[in-house]
Amino acid sequence: MTNQYIPPKQWQFDNNNGGQWAQINRPVSGATHDKALPIGKHPLQLYSMGTPNGQKITIMLEELLAAGKSDADYDAHLINISEGDQFSSGFVDINPNSKIPALVDHSQGQAVNIFESGSILFYLAEKFDLFLPPSINDRTQVMNWLFWLQGSAPYLGGGFGHFYAYADEKLEYPINRFTMEVKRQLDVLDKQLASHQYIAGDEYSIADIAMWPWYGNLVLGHLYNASEFLDVASYTHVQRWATMILNRPAVQRGRIVNRTWGEVWEQLPERHDAQDITTVLSQKP
Repeated sequence: MTNQYIPPKQWQFDNNNGGQWAQINRPVSGATHDKALPIGKHPLQLYSMGTPNGQKITIMLEELLAAGKSDADYDAHLINISEGDQFSSGFVDINPNSKIPALVDHSQGQAVNIFESGSILFYLAEKFDLFLPPSINDRTQVMNWLFWLQGSAPYLGGGFGHFYAYADEKLEYPINRFTMEVKRQLDVLDKQLASHQYIAGDEYSIADIAMWPWYGNLVLGHLYNASEFLDVASYTHVQRWATMILNRPAVQRGRIVNRTWGEVWEQLPERHDAQDITTVLSQKP
């Protein structure tokens, strides 16, 4: 192997190495600047961006509203991670880990801060008593798959997605390593969905809501432009599931919130009323 990297005795941070994200990410936590977060009119205040992790929460909130839970109305404020908004003092106060999404619930009197997408989904499912089965056996299956997603998606995003789509230099070893793992994960899902309508059984749940923005978008060709490379068409059961979820009106609404790229009918940087989404979607030809 030529130009092999030899690690130094002690690693030193170099923000000139690693492309655009090296200018944002740091090896320490905490705020880089003082900035208060805006607070809208609804009890639920979401601070996020329309990445797959962000889509989990906006889809969940739109599903709750579609189910008649009017108390789930929300303001969605854009946190532009490419500009370092996640390192503002206001955001760090909510999430010390400086990662989107973060949610603040003002309905309890004292504000409740919730961060990490899996935790937010679980919080909302319990608060509104939806998309999480009441029986301990069925609930455990949903939680099994929710935790599977939380542990597996970083290999898809930070692993495969980074090296295949975003890294300045295409390197064979990490692309092969993470491609093998992503295809293994797709095979796990395909086998599960061969005998189950939804991820955790016969009912739609937070496991599906968590999974779809990553693996649904991937097999439908909406993530990393890697459909042919990964042969996503071969995962027929995941394809069936992904299309079924996409056809849900709440998913079509939630997937565009806090999004600033794509077609004009796919972009809604901030959401404060239901009509905000309706207006954007109406522009679709």
